[in-house]
Amino acid sequence: MSPIPVYLLLLPGVLMLDYAGCAEALRLANKQGSAFTLHHIGPEPHPASSLGLLLGGVEPMPDHLPDGAWIVVPGQTTVSIDSQPAARQAAVRWLRGIWREGLQLVTICSGALLAAQCGLLDGRRCTTHHSLIERLRHSAPNARIEDDRVFVIDGPFATSAGITTGIDLTLELLSRQLGPKLALDVAREMVVWLRRDDSTPQLSPWLSHRSHLHPAVHRVQDAIAAEPTRPWQREELAAIGCVSARHLSRLFRQYAGISLLDYQHSLQLALVEPLLRDNGQSLERIAESAGFGSVRDLRRVWGKQRGTALRRVG
Repeated sequence: MSPIPVYLLLLPGVLMLDYAGCAEALRLANKQGSAFTLHHIGPEPHPASSLGLLLGGVEPMPDHLPDGAWIVVPGQTTVSIDSQPAARQAAVRWLRGIWREGLQLVTICSGALLAAQCGLLDGRRCTTHHSLIERLRHSAPNARIEDDRVFVIDGPFATSAGITTGIDLTLELLSRQLGPKLALDVAREMVVWLRRDDSTPQLSPWLSHRSHLHPAVHRVQDAIAAEPTRPWQREELAAIGCVSARHLSRLFRQYAGISLLDYQHSLQLALVEPLLRDNGQSLERIAESAGFGSVRDLRRVWGKQRGTALRRVG
């Protein structure tokens, strides 16, 4: 996998958690096998952060960005937005001039205001911190601003409400680009919940029922997710969780909010869905490949979990 370059645009008064939350998530993603290269850029080499700490090693804003690069714009304190016009205007000129198709823009908190100054949010769905919504409406009157969202992703433009939601947004981008398992591993390492809302795609079954911190249940879920088509026995899974079979059933319902069997079935149906678009495969073959004993079993589980009859797609 080719490294994904990430350019973190750091302006005076940058909110440390906006910046560090996203950057740490990407660093931990690298520990899990991904490849992000982080570049710290900005109009000033030593901007003061929101905590008064001077940041060093900030490089000048480059004249060119490679295809596939991410531009991350953390928020600034309100005082800095209003009192640092020269640095902000330099960043606006750079972003407006550098932006093109093939890049990914990520804004956190008031970073959306800078994107709005560049005219990049016109016609786009977006959000920002609740205290800045009206200011964003004024800066981007043609944007489709959603004021009750943790984050919003509209094509190559990703905006978040700020502070800790920058982590949520980064996890979602990791899931979309590198797969839900990696995002889940990063979230667990950071000891945060995977947060979603109805502005994002339906929660992936590979991430559902994982917003808890019980290690035994996570171990069992990891095992099932690694081999969802395997005919798991409850005793096998109990041994993985280092608990009794009866206790595992109780723990799983308490922390995952679902039974062991229903959890495995949800993952099996996730394998079935893309296969339903392939008219070259029979339902018998699809059921077998997803670990169901028969088409009848597949239809029964589909009806129970989806509430509809099993049908081919397209």
